[in-house]
Amino acid sequence: MTPSKKKELETPSEHTVRDESHRAGIGLATSAMLAAVAVIFVMVMAVGFLSRTKAADLQQATAATAIATVNVAYPKTGAPTDDIVLPGNTQAFTDAPIFARTNGYVKSWHADIGTRVKKGQLLAEIETPEVDQQLHQARADLHTAQANLRQAEITADRWQALVKTNAVSKQETDQAVNNLQAMKATVDSNASNVRRLEELQRFQKMYAPFDGVITTRNTDIGALINAGASTPGQELFHLAAIHILRVFVAVPQLYSQAVRPGATASLTLDEFPGQTFSGTIARNSNSIDPASRTLLVEVDVENRNETLLPGAYVRVHLTLSQAVNAVTVPANTLLFRSEGLRVGVVRNGRAELVPVTIGRDYGSSVEVMSGLQPTDPVIVNPSDSLINGTNVQVNAPPAQNAAR
Repeated sequence: MTPSKKKELETPSEHTVRDESHRAGIGLATSAMLAAVAVIFVMVMAVGFLSRTKAADLQQATAATAIATVNVAYPKTGAPTDDIVLPGNTQAFTDAPIFARTNGYVKSWHADIGTRVKKGQLLAEIETPEVDQQLHQARADLHTAQANLRQAEITADRWQALVKTNAVSKQETDQAVNNLQAMKATVDSNASNVRRLEELQRFQKMYAPFDGVITTRNTDIGALINAGASTPGQELFHLAAIHILRVFVAVPQLYSQAVRPGATASLTLDEFPGQTFSGTIARNSNSIDPASRTLLVEVDVENRNETLLPGAYVRVHLTLSQAVNAVTVPANTLLFRSEGLRVGVVRNGRAELVPVTIGRDYGSSVEVMSGLQPTDPVIVNPSDSLINGTNVQVNAPPAQNAAR
């Protein structure tokens, strides 16, 4: 059957169904295209939204990174104290090196380390053969000058008698008189040289200048002694008077008014547990050291039985006029600025530099007398560039637990 015939045989209903199917196919394609466009649009919008979200998150992360994270510690409080304990070192009340004053060789020594000696006691003897010979020569020169002086006196007297009779000239008489004066000066010079050498000869024996104990002996028999000015002298002995000991203490400026000459102080030592030694504040420097802001104080301690030794480390207890309330903070919280000592305190998310006054220095921590409260979070290891108002965030839990 031909297509034309087939077309003639089709009914109207079949034609209608075919048209509707064609239109339905076109509508379905259009819907698919619109759906695809919608999907693409949604994807573009999603990508844009994600990009903006990532940019905002990156901006927030950058801003959060710019805020420094710090550790903090809280000041520790203690019971009010009415005394302070400061470190000190004992020193002999009188301490002197003993040098030789003449050249020669050590003939003998009579005091070793630890020997208690009295003032004027013989310590050593020195052989001085050169000085002895110089003294012999000086005495001979003195005798020659004295003989010349006697001759000059006779000549001057004779010429002065002759000039009265005009037997000699005035010029010759004046020369004789002047020669007499010159001889007198020569005799005085030689006599002084003899006395100088006699003094050097007396230095052959070395004596203790005061009561004390020999702490050092740096010589032995036969040692060469050179006391010349061109070479440094050699210390033969070291003598210390330890019946009274001096203890020098650096008292912080805050407590400088509590140390007055005549006030009492007590000393404790690790080698004498439970024992206290009494001392008296003898004097102070009346000047604050600008480097350490401390007052140098001397405490004198009686040591008649020589229990204490010079050079020992002691703790000096000084009584205050009134009790002091203070807190302690780690030493690595301090900021040394040109305007004074500061610490960084975190307040309302910002760093604030607070001026403080420190008392005692315990090494790893320091005592703060004013400027801080126990509730102040103090920045540990602050940066040197830290300024007021800097935004900070606190690494709170571990730092607080460790500090407390």
